[in-house]
Amino acid sequence: MRDKTTPSHQQLFETVKQQLLSIFLVCLILLSFTANVLAASLADRIEQFPQWANKPSLKLAQGDLEYPQWMAGTWNVESTLVEQIAPLAPDLVTPGFNDNQNYLNQKIAFEVRFGTEYYVPPQRLLSAFKSSQPIVVADRAFNGKKIAEAYLGDDNIYRVKVDPDNPNQQITLLKGDRQLVSKITGRGRENLPNNQFIATEITQQLFRSPERLYLNEVETTSSYQLLDSGNISAEQITAIYLSPQDPNYFSAGDRPVALYRYHLDLTKKS
Repeated sequence: MRDKTTPSHQQLFETVKQQLLSIFLVCLILLSFTANVLAASLADRIEQFPQWANKPSLKLAQGDLEYPQWMAGTWNVESTLVEQIAPLAPDLVTPGFNDNQNYLNQKIAFEVRFGTEYYVPPQRLLSAFKSSQPIVVADRAFNGKKIAEAYLGDDNIYRVKVDPDNPNQQITLLKGDRQLVSKITGRGRENLPNNQFIATEITQQLFRSPERLYLNEVETTSSYQLLDSGNISAEQITAIYLSPQDPNYFSAGDRPVALYRYHLDLTKKS
């Protein structure tokens, strides 16, 4: 005779079924949460600024960032830093944050240009060949040098070199045996109605000088709005994240330690 305290096979089956059902429901909740996170648009992210608690979920950066056709050409840019925030201050403040206050509400002028793609990854060769329109990308070497000169002065910038085989890697050579090594690791883009374009990139940066070595990650999220054939208005947000090598990384995690918001006016030159 079976002991009454020993569960029957039916009872065991019901117990296991309930446990599996609970696990299944938890998995559904997690999948739903993950899907919502991944589905969050770049436009939503801009709307949520400055309430950024983590990095955006982006695809691996391959090839180059493609811009809309209406951004092709050379543009005169006026960039104004309109807001800067140190979300984790006073515990964590990035080097140079206080100095950057000097740029608040100051217009900085430089040129940028966008043209035909210089590098097409192998997986894009066929589609690029079939395309009726050329792919528009940023001239990263030209733009990087012009922007660096505007903020640091012509005498402090020697050269910006972009890897000819990978547009996501570049080196900025600075005066005093200093250099900034940048590698774009993640990217996202959205083409919206009414000639609006949003793009974001995550860049790993290594600043090297004879005195120090500094690593971080930078998110640049930009929203461009075509006003007419010769004018573009843009909002750009730069977020600074600590790298895993930073001793304060575990205190910050994936939260930004510095946020900068810029307004840009682009006027077409050619």
